[in-house]
Amino acid sequence: MKPLPILAGLAAALGLAACGGGDSSNSATTAAGGTTVAVKSVGRVGAVLVDSEGKALYASDEEASGKVLCTSDACTSFWKPLTTDSAKPTASSGAGKVGVIKRPDGSMQVAVRGRPLYTFAEDSPGKVNGDGFSDTLGGKHFTWHAVHASGTTSSGSSGDGEDKGRPSGNYDGY
Repeated sequence: MKPLPILAGLAAALGLAACGGGDSSNSATTAAGGTTVAVKSVGRVGAVLVDSEGKALYASDEEASGKVLCTSDACTSFWKPLTTDSAKPTASSGAGKVGVIKRPDGSMQVAVRGRPLYTFAEDSPGKVNGDGFSDTLGGKHFTWHAVHASGTTSSGSSGDGEDKGRPSGNYDGY
């Protein structure tokens, strides 16, 4: 009996199992049991909706009707849909009317006042870098705004008080 090959095989199997399948989706998923949407004051933007990690939530002008248009990999790599496993997402007081919209891939996206919500890949908790951002992704043009308490959108540009020197936002082809 040669225990070394058996132990090596077991170690390799455990190593592969530890790697897991991983979720490579481009979604910002809510934490189980936590509040899906909260309200937080951020710089000059004021009271905005945030996800469970404290990242600002955005809506695009083009999706005001509630139809999900940000579906390409190019779009969802920058604008992460806020998804949930629950048909009834939770919200803190002042967040507005929160519900869900079914995405074309079948996942449930959190929406406020019927508008799908997203986080911006270049944000961190307490920063609002995508407010007023316009881009063309997957052949579709979008203008994004931070969502304020009660579910209304802002009308300005980045209100965190910092000039990031951001490009115009044409990311078609990324």
